Amino acid sequence: MQTVTYETPVVYGDHHVLEVRRILSEMPGVKEVYASSAFHIIQVEYDPKKVTDQEIAKKLETAGYLGEWTIPIEVGTKPQGEEEEKPFFRHTQVYETVKQVVSFGQTVGSQGRPLWPCPGMEPAKTMDEG
Repeated sequence: MQTVTYETPVVYGDHHVLEVRRILSEMPGVKEVYASSAFHIIQVEYDPKKVTDQEIAKKLETAGYLGEWTIPIEVGTKPQGEEEEKPFFRHTQVYETVKQVVSFGQTVGSQGRPLWPCPGMEPAKTMDEG
């Protein structure tokens, strides 16, 4: 048995951990899968006679779990009425089914890594206690 570890910055929630475990457990030769959304790593114990680490990496890459975040943003356009450059996220999509253009923008408060585009997840809001 051999062990391989992958850094996975896009694994940030338990729903990703469950999916990674499901995907890799279906591969022949994979004995054990440890996936951590807290540490952003996946550790796989496997039988090198049945599967290679390149095949495991390919499976993770195909599922979208290896590599850095990619966020589709429109660049080069400042928010309307703004003079200075600030972090700004804007996305426009044309939907064939309704023949409409949908666009939204959001001022990004920090330069940190966002947790988009996960459906149903929004940045945490602070609550004033007092």
